[in-house]
Amino acid sequence: MTSDRLRRAATLGLLCWRAGPVLAVSQLVVTVVAGLLPTGTVWVTKLLIDGLAAGLVDRVLGPVVGLVALGLAAGVLPHVTGYLRAESDRRLDLLLQDRLYTRVNGFQGLSRFEDPAFLDELRMATQATGGAMGPITSGLFDLCRNVITLAGLLGALAVLSPLMAGLVAVAALPTLAARMSLEKRRTRMIAGQSTAARRQIFYSSLITDVEAAKEVRLFGLGDFLRRRVIGELGTMQAAERRLDRREALTQSALAGLSAVVSGAGLVWAVYAALAGRLTLGDVTAFAAAVAGTQAALIATVENAANASHALLLFDHHERVMSLSDDLSPPRRPALLPALRRGIELRDVWFRYDESHPWVLSGVDLTIPHGASVALVGLNGAGKSTLIKLLCRFYDPSRGAILWDGVDIRDVPPAELRARMGVLFQDYMSYDLTAAENIGVGELEAMSDRARIQAAAEMSGADQIVRALPQGYDTMLSRIFFGPEDDAGVVLSGGQWQRLALARALVRERRDLLILDEPSSGLDAEAEYEVHRRLREHRSGRTSLLVSHRLGAVRDADLIVVLGEGRIVEQGTHDDLIAARGGYAHLFETQASGYRVEA
Repeated sequence: MTSDRLRRAATLGLLCWRAGPVLAVSQLVVTVVAGLLPTGTVWVTKLLIDGLAAGLVDRVLGPVVGLVALGLAAGVLPHVTGYLRAESDRRLDLLLQDRLYTRVNGFQGLSRFEDPAFLDELRMATQATGGAMGPITSGLFDLCRNVITLAGLLGALAVLSPLMAGLVAVAALPTLAARMSLEKRRTRMIAGQSTAARRQIFYSSLITDVEAAKEVRLFGLGDFLRRRVIGELGTMQAAERRLDRREALTQSALAGLSAVVSGAGLVWAVYAALAGRLTLGDVTAFAAAVAGTQAALIATVENAANASHALLLFDHHERVMSLSDDLSPPRRPALLPALRRGIELRDVWFRYDESHPWVLSGVDLTIPHGASVALVGLNGAGKSTLIKLLCRFYDPSRGAILWDGVDIRDVPPAELRARMGVLFQDYMSYDLTAAENIGVGELEAMSDRARIQAAAEMSGADQIVRALPQGYDTMLSRIFFGPEDDAGVVLSGGQWQRLALARALVRERRDLLILDEPSSGLDAEAEYEVHRRLREHRSGRTSLLVSHRLGAVRDADLIVVLGEGRIVEQGTHDDLIAARGGYAHLFETQASGYRVEA
């Protein structure tokens, strides 16, 4: 085992100790006792048979009592071991899961979650559960028990025949090497199947997902998706089948080797007994010791192989734990002041990857304090990317974003985001109650029903929620209920959008309000009402509104037009209409749809 593997094993051992010190000590005591049982049984059995052969009652009584006690211990200890192992696995699982997700939550940006290599690493890391680490944690005690058993039985064999003890030990070496090689192949196979596994999960989820059910049935996609699922599953199973076939052949050959060694030993013992060199008890002890030694050797090899596989899984866990944040640390740590002057984007360039084109190309923009700024442009112009940069999900490739003169890269992302209320175009629909769906926007407000209702009234969601069967306590999902539970409620797209808007608005007295397409799913009347309320709410507040519906942005203090990653126009609605540029053309195009031609 390499030093890196030893370090990983030591780390896991420390985690196991943290999860339950008393459990660890208890498992150690039980392990020592269980490890000595087979050797004790062999010697006591030898004494019993030799006593019977001699016909001496006083030499039989002690071994009988000993065998009864050993049998009782052998019957009870597995149950005690099973409980201690299960409890240790549970506690370690809690610790590992908490450790992993704390680290994942520590990635402040989005770049890692858009990296397929990281997603594969994370998928493997999530499999490093307490149960999966059992071959190292509880398995370490199994290994100790088997080593103790092995040492005792090999010692017994060495007393009877040093040559046979050596042969049995040497015969285990090919088994160990083969098992370790097979486990490495299996782990590589699992890692190599990550992409296929994600595709298989994706296709199967489309077949069963209620959101996709309409299009799957309308377009007749069921068989197409089923063939994709079966194809990916078949590819993964073919790799597993090849490895299982190799493992079966290898293990069969090694089992044959063990049988030959055992048979040779038994033949020697019989001839030695006939020659008078061994007693009947010695032969019995020899046969039991050979069988027990081989069983302990096989179990030890299995322990080592399973531990190797678990360590490879734990490697993924540790690699995720060792990753640094995907956002650069502050160069000059600074406090984020209350917004008084405004936010400035200074020569901001951005692209998602070196191989991708620029999404933003030298953007210079100021969002004045207290002003309502609207951002418009065609699809792909860079509007959503600009919002991601303002929220610091990414850092600019070039240039800087300044908050009252402070570079936002010099303040903790959580502190920056706490100053914002944001509605994303791709908002979440949580399988929670209506109140919780709003309250997650400000966890401190989760138990403040008045505050949640005020945000819902502002977004126009209050009447929708009050009409639900349990009002604000109605579960907005059908996935958690059994036949005896009240069914949850599924909202329409427009109703969900109002709740998502309330989620952003529940963050009161924030320095910056960002609304990305807040009315895209609403009907005309609802859209008008929502924007009327938002105009009142945004009045005198610093806000950024993104919308394709130009009628909703005409009252903004400043309208900024993005085109191909650059600002091509900016000004008030009247200024831009008078300029007869791209904004005026878009506005006229949208307005023409409402005109009645003669």
